[in-house]
Amino acid sequence: MSVEFQPPRRLRPPQDPRRYAPTIDRPVRAKLRRLEPDTEIQPHQHPWAQVVIAITGVARITAGDGTYLVPAWRAVWIPPDIEHAVTVVETAELRTLYVHPDHAVASGCRVLEVSALLRELVLQMDVAMDGSANPSKDLLARERRLGELALDELRRAAPLRLGIALPQDKRLRALCQAVIDAPTRHDTLAAWAAEAGASTRTVARLFRKQLGSSFGPWRQQVLLARALTLAAQGRPMGLIASDLGYASASAFTAMVRRSVGVPPGRFFGQSSKVTRLPSRQ
Repeated sequence: MSVEFQPPRRLRPPQDPRRYAPTIDRPVRAKLRRLEPDTEIQPHQHPWAQVVIAITGVARITAGDGTYLVPAWRAVWIPPDIEHAVTVVETAELRTLYVHPDHAVASGCRVLEVSALLRELVLQMDVAMDGSANPSKDLLARERRLGELALDELRRAAPLRLGIALPQDKRLRALCQAVIDAPTRHDTLAAWAAEAGASTRTVARLFRKQLGSSFGPWRQQVLLARALTLAAQGRPMGLIASDLGYASASAFTAMVRRSVGVPPGRFFGQSSKVTRLPSRQ
């Protein structure tokens, strides 16, 4: 089974992570990075936890056995020692918080809501001082106070069911990545299996064995993540439903309600509002 897909055009290493390594005295460190579409930060890991927040744009975070499409003002929590990579879907400004392992927020990867308070804390964290070898006592004290509040907000943040499970099997993983890249190219497992040069029965068996799910519910998670991305761009719900192949807005609404328990207007509303907020440097 083989699936062809275009690799990202811009492959970059992570910015020197040791420069931003959190310590007992500085348990939360912040950095800012602006990246162009199709940029991929190479897979890497480190002994501290990480929170990736898109201030603008959309990023895809692959960590452990899952991938997460993250539009503006959603956050992904990545525990220590978990290999992860970042792919930029749309021009993105990413704020990353590195968190000392003694201050864990959660034991596994997850997408988190970003509250209004957390948004302000993230924007206020002074990324400029992180390049300084000897920041002043006042700056260090401010960083620590902001970091403590940010951690408290992260612990209170509601998790979102936006993770897309990825299999270990390399053949199935390639097919899954192809679906994530273009989820509306085919709408049936048979068509995706044919493109991959495999039997429908073989692919269905691999889905059940590797992911504990059939193809349909797994693809719904992919469509939900893509819908969130489109909503962050300000697209109306009717157009999103049409773009994702739903025959009617009501069918799309039913899928969203079934997946996250609330209607699309409520679930996507925060994204459409916060993406208009300016970032403060």
